[in-house]
Amino acid sequence: MDKYEVLKQYFGYDTFREGQETLIDAVLEGRDVFGIMPTGSGKSLCFQIPALMMKGITLVISPLISLMKDQVAALNQAGIHAAYLNSSLTVNQYYKALEFAKNGRYPIIYVAPERLASESFLDFALHAEISMVAVDEAHCVSQWGQDFRPNYLKIVDFIQKLPRRPVVSAFTATATKEVREDIVDILMLQDPVVVTTGYDRPNLFLSVQTPKNKYEALRNFAETHPGQCGIVYCLTRKLVEEVCERLQADGFSVTRYHAGLSDQERRQNQDDFIYDKCQIMVATNAFGMGIDKSNVRYVIHYNMPKSIEAFYQEIGRCSRDGEPGECILFYSGQDVVTNQWFIDNNQDNRELDDFTRKIVVERDHERLKKMTYYCFTNECLRDYILRYFGEYTSNYCGNCINCITQFENVDVTDIARKLLGCVLTGRQRYGAAVIIDTVHGANTAKIRQYRQDENPFYGSLAKEPVYRLRQVMNHLQLQNYLTVTSDGYSIVKLGERAAEVLEQGGTVIMKMAKEKEPAVKVKTKKKAAGGTAAGMLSGEADEALFERLRMLRMEIAREEKVPPYIVFSDKTLVHMCSVKPENKSQMLGVSGVGEFKFGKYGARFLECIRVFQEEQGNRKESE
Repeated sequence: MDKYEVLKQYFGYDTFREGQETLIDAVLEGRDVFGIMPTGSGKSLCFQIPALMMKGITLVISPLISLMKDQVAALNQAGIHAAYLNSSLTVNQYYKALEFAKNGRYPIIYVAPERLASESFLDFALHAEISMVAVDEAHCVSQWGQDFRPNYLKIVDFIQKLPRRPVVSAFTATATKEVREDIVDILMLQDPVVVTTGYDRPNLFLSVQTPKNKYEALRNFAETHPGQCGIVYCLTRKLVEEVCERLQADGFSVTRYHAGLSDQERRQNQDDFIYDKCQIMVATNAFGMGIDKSNVRYVIHYNMPKSIEAFYQEIGRCSRDGEPGECILFYSGQDVVTNQWFIDNNQDNRELDDFTRKIVVERDHERLKKMTYYCFTNECLRDYILRYFGEYTSNYCGNCINCITQFENVDVTDIARKLLGCVLTGRQRYGAAVIIDTVHGANTAKIRQYRQDENPFYGSLAKEPVYRLRQVMNHLQLQNYLTVTSDGYSIVKLGERAAEVLEQGGTVIMKMAKEKEPAVKVKTKKKAAGGTAAGMLSGEADEALFERLRMLRMEIAREEKVPPYIVFSDKTLVHMCSVKPENKSQMLGVSGVGEFKFGKYGARFLECIRVFQEEQGNRKESE
């Protein structure tokens, strides 16, 4: 079979997505490749399709057990023999899988990086024909990345021990220019074909909110999105427990995930979410990598994450099938303090020397600063993320809260001059709260203790609301008029541009929302049944058919003991509702239906559609 036949027969698609074909062709030519592609863009096909066409075995290095299990289950459902080798297997299961591998049963084997150094696996690899080593989540190899894993450094040692160097391919969704260069160097990629398809996920609506009551905002959102699956990320285990308990008490279908739970409970809760037994997952950032659930329709960050990389990776779990999804971040100043504490007390980099560890901490603080600026900016949120990763667009996407909010340019020079002057006369020794309290004229014990009530700018902005002073101070940080230290104490200092205002008479213009509260995106399209995204289905009949197909999918998933989306994705079911296939040929024209899956499930879905259409016809006749 050629690559198009493999794509259709096993995966059910007629055409390749952007970048896939270039990478696949390069691998088949024996070239090393490096793919930087957003979540949901089909990175896995770039190594799975060549693996089915090349002689020998493709080893996929993967960082998390859940990721391996998910992808192996999907391959097996598509009729492809695949296996994983990691710590979740018993000793007997591991050696049985290794025996099958030696006998050539698996063209694709997923393996944890720490397994590469084990004597039994190395013995197998030295006597097997390894045609390709594919490094998934390749950013884990770089200590400058946001998710460095020292075990990934063992990959090159492993490759060098093989009797013949295989093709080496690397894939990631999150890597700055510096991290990309690091990946190429560390993995020793040889003249790789590099494909960057971009970081944009245009189907995701982005929003930052600063609600007075985060839980009420979350509850209201969940109530207005009934039947939809979503993930709520919290910074701490304690907060996960609290939010989950409150949602349960309010009658929502919800479960939880964090490192403080037992392995058994984490697995059970994760499965309940993946298998659609629970609609909402409340979790720390320990949850999500490798979860390929395609019908997650919203990701809400109850707290601000510590970096743009982490944020991008986590919102990447939303609407992986390309349908509309919503990503909302609830920001508060305390999130910055909590993240700073996590960075300063991080135990993940204990293997690094003191000098390198210090550099990593400094870079983590810089990432946190860029993440905080995302929450401040009035510019296009999507453009802010893309620029962070080195892409430049028009600064207008039309699908984020800032782009649909009406702004006006406001001269805030007087406020800015007094804030900067207060920082200067306070000898750059205080945090943002003290500066704002000083210019607002607060009579607090701290202000009196610091003698800021004697500052010449004390009470100079008493008539301005505190929220406006915070907005302007955030803008001054964003535009480098002010900086904030990150060495354990958040001290406000004058930035490089402060002299423009204090000495050169410069003006400060700031975009401000015309309304006090940001405009809320209006959902004009009707929500479809069963947790689909708004606007996916065209009418009541299609919604009813989708629900019928969804129930059949759930029935098959229980029989097969696999997540429903591995049988068919929401997008495939929606396409069935549109096409309403009547025979095999028409069903194979549905996106996501390949020969193997048609052989397993096609007749049942065709019969379901036939019965539904017949019922609809009878109903019309009776009317």
